[in-house]
Amino acid sequence: MQITPVTKPGQLKDFIQLPYRIYKNDPMWVAPLRSEMSGQFDPIKNPLLDHCTYALFLLQDDGRTIGRVAAFMDHLAVDYWQAPVGLFGYFECPNDASAARMLLGAAQDWLATNGMSSMRGPWSFVSQEWGAVIDGYEPPPVVMSPYNPPFYNTLFADYGLIKVRDLLVYVIDAREGYQIPERILTLTDRVANRYGIRVRQLDVANFDREVENIISLSNASLANNWGYSPVTDAEVRAMAHDMKPILHPHALLFAEDSQGRQVGFAIAIPDVNVLIKGLNGRLLPLGWVKLLHGLPRLHQYRMFALGIIPEYHGKAIDSLLYRALYESCYSPDVRMEINYVLEENGPMNNAIIKLGAKPLRKYRVYEMSI
Repeated sequence: MQITPVTKPGQLKDFIQLPYRIYKNDPMWVAPLRSEMSGQFDPIKNPLLDHCTYALFLLQDDGRTIGRVAAFMDHLAVDYWQAPVGLFGYFECPNDASAARMLLGAAQDWLATNGMSSMRGPWSFVSQEWGAVIDGYEPPPVVMSPYNPPFYNTLFADYGLIKVRDLLVYVIDAREGYQIPERILTLTDRVANRYGIRVRQLDVANFDREVENIISLSNASLANNWGYSPVTDAEVRAMAHDMKPILHPHALLFAEDSQGRQVGFAIAIPDVNVLIKGLNGRLLPLGWVKLLHGLPRLHQYRMFALGIIPEYHGKAIDSLLYRALYESCYSPDVRMEINYVLEENGPMNNAIIKLGAKPLRKYRVYEMSI
C-alpha cells in the first residue's frame, strides 16, 4: 500500500468516485448526485474553497485505489476559533488499521507541516455535514448527511482520535401516529401572543432578499454554537442557488416580532435522498423524471437549520417554530428528521424531547493533538 497525493484530474476523479464503488452493494447508502459531489471540489461552484487550503490523498494497493482522505485548513474558521485547528474528511478506508494509519497519518502530517496543532473531523466542504455515524445506522441517511460503516469509529479510536462532540438526531413521523402534544400547542399559543410573534413562509418572489435575511439571522443566532464559523455571503448564495429548485416554500419559515423584525428562522429541506436512491448518482437517462415528478409529492424532510436571535433565547420561540414548521409541512405521511443538535445544547434538546420527537441517530466528531 502507498499514499498518493492528488495532483492530476484523473486522480481527483478517482478520489470522487471511490465511494460509488465501495458502497454499491450497501443497502443503507444513498449515492449522492455525481455532479454535486464533483462540485464540492470545484472552486467556481463551491466558494468555501476560497478560504480553504487543502490536500487530497489516495491510498493505493498495487495501483488500485482502496482509500482516500482530505486534509484542510479553513482560514476563516481558524481565525474565528482563535485556535490552529485543522480538519480531515472524505475518509474512506478498508477495515484495516494499517490502512487507516497511513491515511490519517498523511492528513496529520500535512496539517502539522502547515502549522496546525490539532486535527478534527470528519468534516467536509459542505455546511453542517460533519461527524461519523456512531449510533443509528438505519434507516438510510437523509439529504446532506454523512454515512459510514461502524468500523470507521474503531479505526479513528485506534489511531488516537477522541470524541470532541456528539451531534444528535431526532425524528417525528405522522405515519407512526405522531401528534404535537397538547401542552406544546398551549405553550406556543401563549408565546405567540405574549411576544407578538408572527410566523410566515418564504417569499419566493423576493428570494434574494430572503437569502439576506437568512445570512443575517444565521450569523446572529448561531455565533456561539460549537463548531460554528461565519459563512460568507458567497457561500450562502451558492447554497441557496443549489437548493432553490428543491425547496418547498412552506418548509422555510421566518418568525417576526410585533415590530416586524426577523427574530428567527427554520429550514426543512425535502429529503431528495428518497428519490435518488438507486440512481447510482446519475439523473440520466430517467432519474430526472423521477425527481421532477416526485419532488412536489415528497413529504419527508431534513430539518436543516433553526436559529433564534440572542434577545429571544429562552422564550420558547424555538418550540413555536418547530410547531409551525410541522404544521406547515403536514400530511398524513410526513416525516421529519431533526438533524444535528449539539449534545450540550440543553434548551434545544429539551424542546425537541417535549415535542415528542424520538432519538434516531448520533454523529461523533473526533479530535487529537498533532
